[in-house]
Amino acid sequence: MLKHSDDFLIFYHLIEQGSFSKAAEQVGLTKSVISKRITRLEQELGVQLIYRTTRKLALSEAGEVFYKHAREVANSVNNAMEELQGLNDSLSGSIKITVPTISGELVLPQAIAEFSKAYPKVHVHMDLENRFVDLIEEGYDMAIRTGVLPDSSYIARRLVDVHWVICAAPEYLEEQGLPRSPQDLLKHNCLGYSFQETGAYEWLFKGEQGSYTLNVAGNFCTNNASALRKAALYGQGLVYVPKILVAEDLAAGRLIEVLNDQVGKSLGIYAVYPYTKHVPRKTKLLIEHIHKYYNLPEEHHPQEHRPQEHQPQEPTA
Repeated sequence: MLKHSDDFLIFYHLIEQGSFSKAAEQVGLTKSVISKRITRLEQELGVQLIYRTTRKLALSEAGEVFYKHAREVANSVNNAMEELQGLNDSLSGSIKITVPTISGELVLPQAIAEFSKAYPKVHVHMDLENRFVDLIEEGYDMAIRTGVLPDSSYIARRLVDVHWVICAAPEYLEEQGLPRSPQDLLKHNCLGYSFQETGAYEWLFKGEQGSYTLNVAGNFCTNNASALRKAALYGQGLVYVPKILVAEDLAAGRLIEVLNDQVGKSLGIYAVYPYTKHVPRKTKLLIEHIHKYYNLPEEHHPQEHRPQEHQPQEPTA
């Protein structure tokens, strides 16, 4: 049994900060004291927890195990502090979230901005990347994810259902013609969005016999939704994208929706977080805030201001 239970917190901050000097600043001790405490901790446990180099610290196998438990202790302490602070209606600390680029570049920043106004002492760190992140291993508090969620080790809160649309710039449709049926798309330049499980050029439709997939083709494909939107605005071709991405363009006439009664794709957006007995209060409040924001009528969302001509502009959100 460890003689000093606060060694868990010291070790946690050492790994989080990545250096003895930064950890010392975090916990209010000197660098030499931190080093001695870690050395004594390794002696008590009879294992080496970290490998020290001149540039960085690296966890040993035993260190990985100990760090997971140390993180749980730190989370429990933070949760206790938050509950006590909650009695005074005060909230502080940090929330680290990972978000697909399409969510992180559109509505989500506005929702987080409003949350930050309500809780100015909470620091939100948002990473935008189109990859599957291991929340526990990489130290994230939550993720925003779209579509099917196969990992049952996480808790998922459904935020909203997102409907997809097919659209193109007016100039493109004037030159190439308006598709009247999904089969007409085989004659068109269809731009692919590769960040989806079904494939960049496998577009989903609904018919009398149920849903079916049509394999289209085109001369441009990307995993970035904003780049795809810009290509459509430039008149390069038709795109199949979440409506939230192009809602303002459709309303302004910069893009025209086609085959709207035959598009068969709709996906849920979820807030996902690791299973734990004590979900931090700040995380609960952020999830609830995002849920309410996503489900507001569109006219209640702050609008981006873009020129009305048919030129692609960088989203400001």
